[in-house]
Amino acid sequence: MRFITSILCLIATTAQVIAAAEVYTCNATVSCPEEYPCCSQYGQCGTGEYCLSNCNPIFSYEYDACLPEPVCKDISTKFDNYTSKVANINTFLGNASEADWLYTGTVLDYDDEGSMILAMPKNSGGTVLTSSRDVWYGKISARLKSSHLAGVITAFIVFSGVQDELDFEWVGADLNTVQTNYYWQGLLDYHNSANISTNDTFDNYHTYEIDWHEDYTTWSIDGVIGRTLLRNETWNETLQAYKYPQTPSRIHLSIWPGGNATNAPGTIAWAGGEIDWDADDITDPGYYYAIVNEINVTCYDAPSGTSQNGTESYIYKNGDTFLQSDVMISNKRFYLDSYEGTGLNITAGATTSSTASSSSATSSTSHNSTSKESSTSHDSSTSVTSSAYHNSSSTGHSTASITSVSKSSSHSSSGASRTSSSNTSSRLSSANSGSLMSFNNIILFFSALGLLL
Repeated sequence: MRFITSILCLIATTAQVIAAAEVYTCNATVSCPEEYPCCSQYGQCGTGEYCLSNCNPIFSYEYDACLPEPVCKDISTKFDNYTSKVANINTFLGNASEADWLYTGTVLDYDDEGSMILAMPKNSGGTVLTSSRDVWYGKISARLKSSHLAGVITAFIVFSGVQDELDFEWVGADLNTVQTNYYWQGLLDYHNSANISTNDTFDNYHTYEIDWHEDYTTWSIDGVIGRTLLRNETWNETLQAYKYPQTPSRIHLSIWPGGNATNAPGTIAWAGGEIDWDADDITDPGYYYAIVNEINVTCYDAPSGTSQNGTESYIYKNGDTFLQSDVMISNKRFYLDSYEGTGLNITAGATTSSTASSSSATSSTSHNSTSKESSTSHDSSTSVTSSAYHNSSSTGHSTASITSVSKSSSHSSSGASRTSSSNTSSRLSSANSGSLMSFNNIILFFSALGLLL
């Protein structure tokens, strides 16, 4: 199923905060205003981080308000003692040379298995791990253990700013089935889903691979192809286009509460029922969890005929159709000097002391349409009540906790995570009220993982 992030419900305190400020949303019927020109993947307008990873050029004030996306780079990451190397998305200004992976939520080193835990503490929205670079066709594999139990969802997806998407998803109530899916520009199609059988995805590591080519895609488990999608089978006569994922995309791995009680009934049913926030996992180790051991990315060459005047970033040549043929490889800069910047004014907010590579919280403040004030980009993490497509809530930008654990010790999470969110609208559950920036954080990133409501 797809996580189309739609704002379903908020607790009264959050609603009051939102009502008190001017909020700009972006969708198929309304674009962002000039003041807040970037449409985030979760459907809100702003500057800074809203213009970075998976910024939606279709609904932005202008398509190039979104920053260029850094080009693909082959990487092989073993997540052994790795948490010190992942960057907090809340203080990241887009410089992909600083980190290969970004996170929001709670990540922990799992020394016993040389892996990293993506944790979902009680009443939180879970955790998202995302790549700092795009892939534009390539082979992406992840060796991982999914989470388990009703209402708990694990996802491994490839997702673009225009909402092209390739998915692996695990419903915790069914550990012998892996769901696959794909979307083109966010359009829903109930016929795109297919399942692959395997054995106990919670107790066993499996290697899941998406091999994404210009003319076909395969989904594999442990080297065995379980599904093949051919581009030529996706032609749509009405649209005169192939409804096939074809634009530069980020990699996302996440755990989120699909069975949260405040989610839509269809979401809860798909997730295997309501989540039990008093399950044994919440007592010991103190959270639901998925475990990632290794991710490998092999980049493929750009399609024949691709326009190119550089080697550093992907851009769209125009704001018309956002197809493969509209993508160009350039040398345009893909990072900001401050959270005031946009693709239309990339150096906005820069100071003499700030540098292009600086992503520290002190470099600037973040601006979004939910408040005329700027919010500091680094706040202490606060515990949140649960959320929709992955949301964690906190005041302002919350720092996610990083800890080291081993089987021999009780590894309870040292802080509540910020959450996840889904794709064009978010299934939001209740959240601690804070600043409006915290509302944005509530639905941050889970737009990339989608659920059909």
